[in-house]
Amino acid sequence: MSLCEPQQHIHDLEKGIQTFGLRKMFAKLYTIFLFTRSDIRTALIPVTLFAAAAAPLSGPLRLLDTMFWIWLHLLQSTIANQIKAPEEDKINKPSRPIPAGRITVHDATVLRWALVPICLAYSTLYSVQLACVSFSMLLFSAWYNEHDGDKEPLSKNLLTACMYGSLEMGGILVAVGPTGLVATGLMFAVFSSTLHAQDFKDVDGDRQTGRRTFPIAYPVMSRIAIGLAIPLWSVLLALLWELDILSATAFVAYGCYVGTRFMLHRSVQGDKRSCEYYSVSIITL
Repeated sequence: MSLCEPQQHIHDLEKGIQTFGLRKMFAKLYTIFLFTRSDIRTALIPVTLFAAAAAPLSGPLRLLDTMFWIWLHLLQSTIANQIKAPEEDKINKPSRPIPAGRITVHDATVLRWALVPICLAYSTLYSVQLACVSFSMLLFSAWYNEHDGDKEPLSKNLLTACMYGSLEMGGILVAVGPTGLVATGLMFAVFSSTLHAQDFKDVDGDRQTGRRTFPIAYPVMSRIAIGLAIPLWSVLLALLWELDILSATAFVAYGCYVGTRFMLHRSVQGDKRSCEYYSVSIITL
């Protein structure tokens, strides 16, 4: 036996351990990403674009800072939501980390509360104002998830709008400073009056877990409300922004199309597709 062979075996063993360690690390990072995957299109991208539009960015790195702050706070909120009712996700979203078996409820709970001081500390690095916004976001999230704020239609919409507003204000503060208050107020009003659009596709799972969303409590009125709110907000915002006639026509027409879809297409697949169109409309706002 050559003297080099034991050294080769040791080298191969070390390489295998390193490869295994990297795989485990990437698997854990991917699990964390999965907590927010379904919110990238409906929350992360729209809120980041809103912050970028409301506050002029100093450069591309500032945009990454803004997106990371939003994602970090979105992560703690989505984990808090997903550890609360994993049985609901088995019905509506089985690919999420907990129902998929990638992480236990206990470990997800530890991660959820570990993120609280991380979010506050990271925000404090920027400013006291941002730390206050971060703290508000954490309070709204705890009220929504740990204190059953999502059980009633009114509190669910208002708290969701407050969390969106906190994300937007935080994104603006990271981007440039305390500007864009009027825009944030408008978006709060838009979100609070239309966010139940995302609940139609989850009615079966929400009903089984005892959650009373607007589509469950008021199945007819909730569709009429969303069918009117999106077009009306489109008209109002087009006037406030003083869009040219072509842009305003396209903007309002799309809002009318999305609102009409929710009233006419009432199947689960129809609601899922309508929700996708709604996400696009929120981005354009």
